[in-house]
Amino acid sequence: MLKPIEVKSKAQRLEKQNNQFRTFLKNRAYADKLDAQFLALHKELFADYDCCKCANCCKEYGIILAGDEVKRISAFLGLTEIDFVAKYLKNADADDEKPYKFREKPCSFLGVDGHCQIQDCKPDVCNEFPYTDKPGRLSSMYGVIERAEVCPVVFEILERLKVMYGFRKAY
Repeated sequence: MLKPIEVKSKAQRLEKQNNQFRTFLKNRAYADKLDAQFLALHKELFADYDCCKCANCCKEYGIILAGDEVKRISAFLGLTEIDFVAKYLKNADADDEKPYKFREKPCSFLGVDGHCQIQDCKPDVCNEFPYTDKPGRLSSMYGVIERAEVCPVVFEILERLKVMYGFRKAY
């Protein structure tokens, strides 16, 4: 598997190929079968992967928070919601259900050791990333390709799927 520091440049070099693979899958894959393949690879690769040694997602993504998440995290930190918002968040220009996003990247709660300092109450989007264990992968391949630039496991899943499907890049 690629080192976290290598994944972005390698995925960017393969972006055209990955988009060709997306088209290839759209014409050849069955959604349910592809979801099962993603799930199996997700379980296999994450079984022995320590995300804390990477933390690229915490460094690259700006997380949008729902109101209940603001409440949960501020309580965990022993802050009022107003103080938590003032110190760590900004308006997300999103809908009313997710009105805030973290002010800084990397995430303010990413510890120097790669561990999340709010692990016990971190946002749902953080817990669910990179979504490769969720259904609907065929219809969200652009998102998968984007996440392959951040997550070494997603990059590896794409590369293994190319082999499984006998994909040969177009020249």
